[in-house]
Amino acid sequence: MSGAADLTKETEQTGERTDTPMLELRDLRVFYGAIEALKGINVKVYEGEVVALLGANGAGKSTTLRTASGMLSPRDGQVLFHGERIDGIKSHDLVRFGIGHVPEGRRVFPRMTVRENLEMGAYRFKAPDPDDMDRVFTLFPRLSERRTQLGGTLSGGEQQMLAIGRALMGKPELLLLDEPSMGLAPLIVRQIFDILEEINKQGTTVLLVEQNASQALQLADRGYVLETGSVAMADEASALLADPRVRAAYLGEGAA
Repeated sequence: MSGAADLTKETEQTGERTDTPMLELRDLRVFYGAIEALKGINVKVYEGEVVALLGANGAGKSTTLRTASGMLSPRDGQVLFHGERIDGIKSHDLVRFGIGHVPEGRRVFPRMTVRENLEMGAYRFKAPDPDDMDRVFTLFPRLSERRTQLGGTLSGGEQQMLAIGRALMGKPELLLLDEPSMGLAPLIVRQIFDILEEINKQGTTVLLVEQNASQALQLADRGYVLETGSVAMADEASALLADPRVRAAYLGEGAA
């Protein structure tokens, strides 16, 4: 097979768990007008995991995250967090449930300083927790060095760090990340993924959308491959990384 269009047969995930997922997307259908962007997908994320969503442009990856975080409402299906339905709850309220979303494009506040951007991430609390601020500055020393600098004057990599740090200020149980490596130099990408690994080790569950399939699957425990709004494959990350169809479609290798 050659290319994402050949990944059409859904594979069953091995070692299916019986405990309640932290996040479950159940038979989710999402439309943009008359266009069906998600066609009944099923995705599960368990506490402590890193789960990667892979797929070509237009496959529905960002739509999946935006629906999980309340930015979009599904026409059919359910979004469950710790077994409770949350579809229909607005995104700013879902932050209070413990869901943080780092959108594609970073979207920092350009006329606010680094510290002010981080403080905005803690808006659900009466005041930012100094320990959370210290944690962000420990994870991202470069932000500590630039704490009084305006967000709009940071480099792309620094803005990505700031966007992640801002989400962490909300004390999320689950962090949704949309294309954190987009437009960044390889060295910065490596640094970002090292930090994401540390964030996960510290107890934050991660659902990651990423075009860099190799980096994503090396970090992840499990992965899903989306194709035109459907789940084409679901497996352990190591199995997906070794699958010749995935390697041909997303790693630029010839199909076996």
